[in-house]
Amino acid sequence: MNSWIHAKAQPGAGRPVRHLLVGALLSPLAAGLLATLLILWGTALFSLLTGPGGGWGLIVLYLVTVLALPLVIAWFVHEIGVLQRSRFRHLLGVDIAEPSWTLRSTARQSAYHMWALAVALPAAVLFVAPPAARWLARRDSAVAEDMLGPTRIEVLNRRLESLRSSRAEVLLAADEERRRIERDLHDGAQQRLMSLALNLGMAREAITEPSPAREAIVAAHEEAMLALTELRHFVRGLHPAVLEDRGLDAAISGIAARSPIPVEVSVDIGRRCPGSIEAIAYFIVSEALTNVTKHASATQASVDVRRHGGRLAVTVRDDGRGGATTRPGGGLAGLAQRAAAVDGELNLDSPAGGPTTVEAVLPCV
Repeated sequence: MNSWIHAKAQPGAGRPVRHLLVGALLSPLAAGLLATLLILWGTALFSLLTGPGGGWGLIVLYLVTVLALPLVIAWFVHEIGVLQRSRFRHLLGVDIAEPSWTLRSTARQSAYHMWALAVALPAAVLFVAPPAARWLARRDSAVAEDMLGPTRIEVLNRRLESLRSSRAEVLLAADEERRRIERDLHDGAQQRLMSLALNLGMAREAITEPSPAREAIVAAHEEAMLALTELRHFVRGLHPAVLEDRGLDAAISGIAARSPIPVEVSVDIGRRCPGSIEAIAYFIVSEALTNVTKHASATQASVDVRRHGGRLAVTVRDDGRGGATTRPGGGLAGLAQRAAAVDGELNLDSPAGGPTTVEAVLPCV
């Protein structure tokens, strides 16, 4: 940052001189007003400690002054900070972010105001010392970056919030894209394939005599029906319409109904979660039950979805042989990545011999 400031201030001494001269006018004025407020506060505090005279009205006035003036002083310190940052922005081209309203930021800005007052003293001779003006302006900018701007923790927190917001927007965009693809496939390719299967079925029924043509039509009809079934499963996997229309309970019940083993479903979440969270919960349940069917040799399974405050807990259990792992590139690792994408987590408990429990905790606010 200092090298950039140096590049901005190096071409000439005019801007640094104007910057420092404005500071020479602003800093003593601000220091005088701040000193006046501090003197009033100190006087009121001293009067309360020593016992003010003049009746209860004066005591109340002193008490209000002691309690209210620190807030006024803090406000004044921050407002002078606004003017100082404006001075850097307009005269040096240095844009300093505004810090949060905390006791620490107030103390840091107060420290800079004292520094600015000290820098203002030699400003009167800067017309005859351009190199000194450039050096002093660079030093002033460096101190202002540290004192008037946000702390490193504040900067990191703001970047973190920005990243979270960007990630949420990416997830929302991806979810919207999946919905668009699902609609396009449902209204386009799926309808055409259904029409083809229907026409082939009618042709199959019309030709009753065994012949090579009938065998070809029968084979084409069965392939069309198989392709239609696969396309329906694919569309459902992109973004099930029932999830958007009727929520997690109906969508997960649909998964359980299609499972070849009995699945007990219990969903109790109250008001609905954001669409992206519900979609992740749905896919976690879908993938977990698919793994149960393919690999667990289980006889039964259960799905439990509960909301605890701002968290959504999704638990899938089965009585299979266990031994499941979250190996890289595997389905369970993909579920963990889905959960982590929204600051959630996924835990797996699958000892050899079973049972297996997959539990995901997702934010739901």
